[in-house]
Amino acid sequence: MVHTEFTSRAKKILEKDDKVIGLAVGGSWLTNEIDKYSDLDLVIVTQSKISNNPNRMLEIAKTLGDFLSGFTGEHVGEPRVLICLYDNPLIHVDIKFLTLEELQPRVETPHLLMDKGGLIQEIFDKSTAKFPYPNYQWIEDRFWTWIHYVLLKIGRGEYLEAFDFFGFLRMVVFGPLLHIKNGNLPRAVRKVESELEANDLSRLKETIPTYNRQSLLESLKNSVFLYRDLRKVLFGKEIILRKITEEKVMAYFDEIQKNKP
Repeated sequence: MVHTEFTSRAKKILEKDDKVIGLAVGGSWLTNEIDKYSDLDLVIVTQSKISNNPNRMLEIAKTLGDFLSGFTGEHVGEPRVLICLYDNPLIHVDIKFLTLEELQPRVETPHLLMDKGGLIQEIFDKSTAKFPYPNYQWIEDRFWTWIHYVLLKIGRGEYLEAFDFFGFLRMVVFGPLLHIKNGNLPRAVRKVESELEANDLSRLKETIPTYNRQSLLESLKNSVFLYRDLRKVLFGKEIILRKITEEKVMAYFDEIQKNKP
């Protein structure tokens, strides 16, 4: 498989670099779910920090294969990752550049391909990976204001902006909560097609509108119903529900539905 070939080549190349301590692979490699559509998630551990030097990151990445393009991952909140595309064959590779100190905390424990001196394994043995879970109170404090925001956009006729916001709600709220309900890691909407129960997936798809006012309102109503049901299943008694805000926003929802353009 192309992923195995790439990692084997990368290991041989990086073994010769005295500034590189180790190489590891994570993501779908760890769960044996990697296929021809998978990207490759590599971790390069260096003696000194280089993630603050994109040019140096690119220099290393260019040695690993037929490099086409690469850029840092600020747009996904991780500037230490270099998102790369290689050719012959075409493959997407995410390379995270870390120091030993930056191996904890971590969301997963990657598979070690190279560990000079055993320093990385020593850190893994003394610490555990912890995947971040959503803060239910954080969601509840924001959800109804988000619904009001979408209503404003629909009311003004800014349908495209409203349409795009549904994607945000699925990524931040519905995907993670439905994954938790189904006993999965809350990886946004990743693999919802295969990891959610049929009814849950059907309800998630009901939050996808078409580009018209009625569909947007219908999908928003479905979103509210889905959130309320997930809240009942997942939230504990310690979560403070913003009932007054919810009532005010839903009253405004009724106004928007009645005031047709």
